[in-house]
Amino acid sequence: MPDHATPSLPTGLTISNIDIPTHDRVLRVVDSVSGLHALIGIHNQRRGPALGGIRFWPYADEDEALRDVLRLSRGMTAKSAALDLPWGGAKTVIIGDPKKLKSPALLRALAYAINSLGGHYIGGEDVNISVADIEVMRTITPHLVGSAEGCGDPAPYTAQGVFHGIRAAVSHRLGRDNLQGLRLAVQGAGAVSAILCRLLHREGAVISVCDLKEARAHHVAKQCGARVVPALAILETDADVLVPCALGGILDAQSIARLNVSVIAGPANNQLALAEDAESLHARNILYAPDYLINAGGLIAGIAEYEANRDRHSFDRAAAMAEVDLIYKRSSALFVEAQRLDLAPATLCDRTIASQIDSRPMKITISCCLSAIFTMPDLRGEW
Repeated sequence: MPDHATPSLPTGLTISNIDIPTHDRVLRVVDSVSGLHALIGIHNQRRGPALGGIRFWPYADEDEALRDVLRLSRGMTAKSAALDLPWGGAKTVIIGDPKKLKSPALLRALAYAINSLGGHYIGGEDVNISVADIEVMRTITPHLVGSAEGCGDPAPYTAQGVFHGIRAAVSHRLGRDNLQGLRLAVQGAGAVSAILCRLLHREGAVISVCDLKEARAHHVAKQCGARVVPALAILETDADVLVPCALGGILDAQSIARLNVSVIAGPANNQLALAEDAESLHARNILYAPDYLINAGGLIAGIAEYEANRDRHSFDRAAAMAEVDLIYKRSSALFVEAQRLDLAPATLCDRTIASQIDSRPMKITISCCLSAIFTMPDLRGEW
């Protein structure tokens, strides 16, 4: 990776602070030349530098984008803490329609802003940001992961981690050491879901899949012999495992009462509408695998790439995947301890995370906070 000096900001690019007490730093980044309007949310750096992807989305206004970046950056802190990694959490959101606004000039302007932070924030891919976009930005700053020569698209790592989370949950709740014949209801057919469904199909799982874009569901179904079901019916499908791969906030008092599953494990962020919904699932004897634990594969790969770059080594994909595979053991240990304490796994995990970060009231039930409104349906692997 090339060395980069810290260049001065180009004409037209301004960076200003937004005072948010719950976060270490929140920045507004505006470039009058390229049309860039972005927010960088650095939630917590107590454990180390903050890492989180860059999302490009047509938010209605800056207030909506601000709520999203605050929620997403909190989630990244939780992922690192849940895995006991010496990293903090952050996120960037770019406001606007990427089909109309994305350009090399806009990406470079954001890269200048990231570079000005001197490595306190490490960015990567998220919704509507590709490996090619990261390569454009890397001409300006080294403080990025997800490059072509590194881990690339995080989706395969995220899917692999969730696959192991499902295996661990099935083993604990159903006493099964394999997925053969197991019925899985998969909500969403985006990038991570497509890879995950192939992994599940390879192990003999029987899959039902839905998506708001029905053509996408049929595409995934064709790849793994799945049955396509209506999007509105997926939460009531009679199955062994519900695999949320799309919207957040889907698990609330009303939907939990209608569930016909024994396990919930999937990559979607912020699946619980409220923190107490974890205990509601526990009361119904439904094992919920905390999303921020089992969907952290992309984060693990991004950290591996960053450390390889720092130490001037080549990225080792096999070693990164081996770290992702440990999500099985981490999940299993959480389930056993939560059972011993008669707690929902998410409740126990939230408590552990809060104690690891600092003493500030953080309300990291990552599961709550605006999730139903702002989680994007086209889920990519997240950092």
